[in-house]
Amino acid sequence: MVVPPLCAGCHEPEFSGDPVCPECRSLLVPLRDPRCARCGAPVVWPAESCRECRGRRLAFDRAWSAFAYEGVCRGLVSALKSRGHVSVARFMAAELAARASGLIAGATLLPVPAHPGRRRRHGFNQAAEVARALGAHTGAPVRDLLSRSTAAGPQVGLERRARLANARASVHARSSRDPPARALLVDDVYTTGATLDACAAALRAAGVERVTGITFARAIRD
Repeated sequence: MVVPPLCAGCHEPEFSGDPVCPECRSLLVPLRDPRCARCGAPVVWPAESCRECRGRRLAFDRAWSAFAYEGVCRGLVSALKSRGHVSVARFMAAELAARASGLIAGATLLPVPAHPGRRRRHGFNQAAEVARALGAHTGAPVRDLLSRSTAAGPQVGLERRARLANARASVHARSSRDPPARALLVDDVYTTGATLDACAAALRAAGVERVTGITFARAIRD
C-alpha cells in the first residue's frame, strides 16, 4: 500500500509531496510593514514608539519575522518542534529566503541553540534545521557558535518577565578566533525576544559586530 505524505498543517494527503498544502499556505498571515526598526513588531506608524521594545536594552540590531504566530503557522511550528516533521524546516527556509533576501545576503547564519533537555527529548534542534536549510537554499555560510547551559530551564511556558531573566545567563558563545562580522540568528519563533537578545549578547562579547535575528513566526500582542 502506498500512503501519500500528509500536510504538516491540516494532516490531509498532499500528493505533490510538499510538506505544506496550497490551502494551508494561503492561510498563513504575513507580517507587513510598517514594523519597528529594532524588534520587528508591527506598528501603526513607522515613527511610532514600539510597545514591544520600548525601554528595553536589546543586544541585537534588528529582528524580522515572516508570519504571525497563529492558526496554521502555529501548527507548522509545532509539527517541526514537537512532532519532528523536519521537512517543515525546508518550507520555512524557502519562505524566509523569498521574503528576506536582503537580510541574508552577506551574513553568516547562526542557529539559536536548543535547551539541552529539549535536544535530548527530540533528538534535534529545530532552529539548526531551519538554518541549515536556509544555508542550502541561499548559499549563506552556517556556523554553530552558540551553546545553551543546563543551569537555566527551558523558555517554553514561562511568563514574559521570567523569560527575560532566564535567557541571558543561559547562552554562551564558543571560542572562535574568527567571529563573523555580520551574524544572522535563525530561530522558528520570536516570542518576547529574550532568547535572541541572550544570543546576541553572547555574540557581542565574542567580537561579532552586527547581529540580526530572523524567525519564521512571531507572537503578536494586542
